[in-house]
Amino acid sequence: MSARLTAKLAALKSQKRAGFVPFIMAGDPTLQHTAALLGELPSHGADMIELGMPFSDPMADGPTIQAAAIRSLASHTKLDQILSLVESFRSTNQDTPVILMGYYNPVFHYGVERFMQRAAACGVDALIIVDLPAEELNEALPHARANAIDLISLIAPTSLATRLDLLAQQASGFVYYIAVKGITGDKSADYQTLGADVSKIRQHIPLPVAVGFGIKTPEDVARVSACADLVVVGSRIVSECESAPESIVKRVLSCCQSLAGGIQPHGK
Repeated sequence: MSARLTAKLAALKSQKRAGFVPFIMAGDPTLQHTAALLGELPSHGADMIELGMPFSDPMADGPTIQAAAIRSLASHTKLDQILSLVESFRSTNQDTPVILMGYYNPVFHYGVERFMQRAAACGVDALIIVDLPAEELNEALPHARANAIDLISLIAPTSLATRLDLLAQQASGFVYYIAVKGITGDKSADYQTLGADVSKIRQHIPLPVAVGFGIKTPEDVARVSACADLVVVGSRIVSECESAPESIVKRVLSCCQSLAGGIQPHGK
């Protein structure tokens, strides 16, 4: 497990609050914008940063994040450049965990062992591979563990009845509960059932629970932070990158600070 991620989760627990995790797409619209955002997000409410790796067929993502991936690929963003961004970020920030999120095809073509080694050397703490289910982790998991990178397990609402024990065998770092059935940014989370869903996950998996998908406002953040350990917001933040490139950094940081303000203390 990543020492940096472990330390951050312990600090959040001691502070009795959930952590705020913004998602941005690397290279959207340019790597220079991403570098500027990485440097400023921790001072604008980010306890961790989820950094997207663009892919041409992002099946779990709604139109907002799909468009971000297209903008990034149009700028010819490469995996090595993304890893170098993290490496540069680590020259000034050794405390904020960075979680890479993406799809398996680019990692596979890069070379799984090579990717994990390079990611660890650059300061990546965890990895979310959206289309790599628990049954197919065997190729990636040993290399992740060997390099102290957590492979974050995704839990869908449809997994609650049948897959929690399987996921518990492989999960590390934290688990990520997808609070809606469907794609990112498509609908709002069901807050009437969220608390019960998170409680059920905790009964099977003794790790912090992140909740994402469908979280759009500071009020949404407040509701999720009442029961979750981490609150992840993606589409709402990425939407700030859709126009006026000259003001993207300012808009994204303002949005993150506003959303992070919704975090409420809890009694855990």
